[in-house]
Amino acid sequence: MSSDTLSAAISITLDTITATKSVHYQQENFNKLSSYLEKTASVLQQLNKPDFNDSTAFKTAINELTKHVSQAKTLALKCTTRNKIYLLLNSKKIVTLLEKNTKDIGGALNTLPCQEINKLINEMMNSKYRTTPKEDDIKEKVELGIRERYPDRSFTNNLLILIAEAIGVSTEQSVLRAEYEDFKKEMEKTDVTADVAECLQTEQVVSLLGKADIIATVEEREKKYFNKRNSLGRQPLEPLQSFYCPITGDVMEDPVETPTGHSFEREAIEKWLAAENNVCPVTKTPLKASALRTNKTLKQSIEEWRERNIMIVIGSMKSRIVSNEDEEVISCLGKLEGLLLERDVHQEWVMMEDYLLVLVSLLGTKNVQVRSRVLVVLRILATNHDDRKESIAKTGDAIKLIVCSLARKIEESKLALQLLMELSENDSARDMIGNSQGCILLLVTISGSDDPQAANDAKRLLNKLSFLNQNIVQMAKANYFGPLLHLLASGSESVQRLMVETLSELEMTDHGKLMVCENDTVSLLITMLSHNDINMKKAAILALEKLSSVPQNGLKIIKQNAAEILFVILFRESLSIPSLVEKIVATVMNLALSLTSQESDQMEILFLESEEDVFKLFSLVSLNGPNVQQNVLRTFLAVCQSPSGSNIRKTLRKISAVQVLVKLCEHENQTVRSNSVKLLCTLTKDGDDVTFMEHVGPKCTETLLKIITTSDNTEESVAAMDIISNLPKNPQMTEWILEAGALRVIISILSNHFHKPEIMIESASGALCRFTVSSDHELQKKVAETGIIPVIVKLLDSGSAGSALTKKNISVSLGQFSESSTGLTGPVKRKPNFLTCCLSSPDTSCAVHSGICTTESSFCLIEAKAITPLVKVLDEADFGACEAALDALLTLVNGELLLKGSKVLEGGGAIGKIVKLLSSPSGRLQEKALVALERIFRSPEYKQKYKVSAQMPLVEITQRGSSGMKSVAAKILAHLNVLHEQSSFF
Repeated sequence: MSSDTLSAAISITLDTITATKSVHYQQENFNKLSSYLEKTASVLQQLNKPDFNDSTAFKTAINELTKHVSQAKTLALKCTTRNKIYLLLNSKKIVTLLEKNTKDIGGALNTLPCQEINKLINEMMNSKYRTTPKEDDIKEKVELGIRERYPDRSFTNNLLILIAEAIGVSTEQSVLRAEYEDFKKEMEKTDVTADVAECLQTEQVVSLLGKADIIATVEEREKKYFNKRNSLGRQPLEPLQSFYCPITGDVMEDPVETPTGHSFEREAIEKWLAAENNVCPVTKTPLKASALRTNKTLKQSIEEWRERNIMIVIGSMKSRIVSNEDEEVISCLGKLEGLLLERDVHQEWVMMEDYLLVLVSLLGTKNVQVRSRVLVVLRILATNHDDRKESIAKTGDAIKLIVCSLARKIEESKLALQLLMELSENDSARDMIGNSQGCILLLVTISGSDDPQAANDAKRLLNKLSFLNQNIVQMAKANYFGPLLHLLASGSESVQRLMVETLSELEMTDHGKLMVCENDTVSLLITMLSHNDINMKKAAILALEKLSSVPQNGLKIIKQNAAEILFVILFRESLSIPSLVEKIVATVMNLALSLTSQESDQMEILFLESEEDVFKLFSLVSLNGPNVQQNVLRTFLAVCQSPSGSNIRKTLRKISAVQVLVKLCEHENQTVRSNSVKLLCTLTKDGDDVTFMEHVGPKCTETLLKIITTSDNTEESVAAMDIISNLPKNPQMTEWILEAGALRVIISILSNHFHKPEIMIESASGALCRFTVSSDHELQKKVAETGIIPVIVKLLDSGSAGSALTKKNISVSLGQFSESSTGLTGPVKRKPNFLTCCLSSPDTSCAVHSGICTTESSFCLIEAKAITPLVKVLDEADFGACEAALDALLTLVNGELLLKGSKVLEGGGAIGKIVKLLSSPSGRLQEKALVALERIFRSPEYKQKYKVSAQMPLVEITQRGSSGMKSVAAKILAHLNVLHEQSSFF
């Protein structure tokens, strides 16, 4: 039945399609054939209908098609089951058969009664299958090897490696050997005339590949080597006369033979003939280049002689290398290097002669040339040989000694780097390199070298070593964070957790912390804060705490809204994770501290905007232990000093922070107490009196004075003293402070200023100002009676010893004292006597106040000898100190004191200094000097004396000063007769 014939054809076609898809060799070609067969099967299935043509011709065509499809199936099955090397060597034959099968199937299709398949038939009849360039190259090399008869071992080794790569098998010795043995057995069973290409002889192919050393075991190669070497003797043989080229006189490398039987070096004889010499150099008979033939027998003899001598040299040279004669050792190492580069087999001989231990021991020598030579030799031996890499690494202290060379001069260091790079290709050696003490630190150091090659090699080696987490940690400890940050960003969740935990535990320099935050590390850590894994979250917080200790990082973290997330965790989640509270608060503190590093021209960074957040954070002071307390306090100290500090201070006072801080000033923990005092001091600087009168009482003032006198923390003592200065200046508060002994403490500090820190002198002098206010004469007298005025005058007169702030504070106190002098000066009393009418009594009244003045009764600046020290302060660069001194001096020219006071100021050199203040950059100083001089220059004496020096500064003020200052300057110029009194400047 024709239907059975057609069904059988369809079945065999489908089977063949399956067979072609199972072929893993020449897949592209067989996929092409499979495509044609699928289209053929489709055609046959279309013909399989009840009304198809059941003719004899149709059955014949189907049978012909079935036969050719069966042949294609046989070919596919062969390519599935035959040895891979065989298939590779017969690639052209397989391609030829594929093309023939395809054309035969197409021809059979052409006989079928179907007009719709002409396109398919044409494609199949014209189809071309191709071998790959790699297959062609391998076949050419095989043919070359057979023609040469005695190819180099490296040639056959490389050929077998190329074959392994082409057929997709490993180049490991055991795999290659098994593949070769399978090929050899298959070829022994093969009918040569039927299955092997005409251009190749089976025995020759098997023999050629069998010469490859890489398919022999180490034991086999060693046995073969030592059998041969032990039969050679110990002395190199002289070359035979026939080995020499008659032209060059040297032993030949590539001998060629002339028709007359004489041999020459190929290059030499070709040059001879190219120079229009048409005869043989020896026989003088005519000779053409085309007549030259390779002398394979002589070439093999020369190679065997050379090989023999090299074996002897390698075997005998080891004893010379251990001679301890540096020049001899360097010479031998140079020869050894040359031999290793010459042929791969020489490297194998050196390994068999057990050179490694000798070479490694030389790495410990003091001679840099010897060490450098050894490093080069070891690198040559290690290149492209995995087993040798491991052998070198495990020989003696090889890795340790190579690492030592890393730390030496750059040329040797580069050689050591190159060797370590090579060794690191082996897993075992790489482990040893990473574990070698100091290796990673040295590599990180070199990675920053000015030598581009060394830096690049070091980075590449570090990258290789980063396969192991412990190496990554070592790199991070050496400030090389790339591998750690890479895994932090792209590793699995478990790896990311490990990396962030590592980051949180590392001891880092500030520079290292900045490097870590250069990329997206901050955003990654902030993302981890929202992770469900509590360990991940905790590690991220610890890492942020560490990194935020550098202000630049802290600002970066704040800008990415980390504070908001931290507050959410702190106020909502930390109750279930108490251990996090301390770490979060420490991180928040670091962020707050970073705010104080902001430049004034930077855009303000918002932090703790919400009053609720301020309240919740400050409330932790009452709910936690000392560690949390001190960090919360430091946080608010920093925030209060930031650009938005005034709002925070206002909020803190509003939420009764003062009451809490007053209690904390008595805390047993010194750090908590100290930070509480400092924060309380900050809040007193711009607070309202009501808040402090409500919460600061006698007990608190006593506590503050105790801190001042007993604390060994200067900053704490200064803060306590500043609180004394800033507290409300009403009688009740002042009485509490006095009763606590504040005045005695202040005077003690100022009296012993040589033994106190400058900031304490500044603070004490500032606190003194509250007790010298002119509105309370009784308090002034109490202070003056302590003898403090001479002390502060002396302190003011100490030149550069005191700070500008101390001078300002003292000047303020002296000015306040002086404001009371006029009302406190005593009347002049004269005792009557018989000479009264004849002699006038000496005038003991004050030159300014016209009465009897003393330092303690009327606080007179003249009696205190304060004029000269105050005049000196007018030269201070600090405007505040200068202004305070000017204010103090001008108390001597107030109201009716003008004439007498001006005379005293002139005597002390003050008026000339005041004139100079007309040119001060400070507008306030200019204005005060103007007002004073307008009055002083009403006196002709001073007007005449200072007219010249004052004129130009005054003119400048009339042109550039404020409207009020212009008017005053114009009045003075009128006094000086420079302007008319009717001038529009008035």
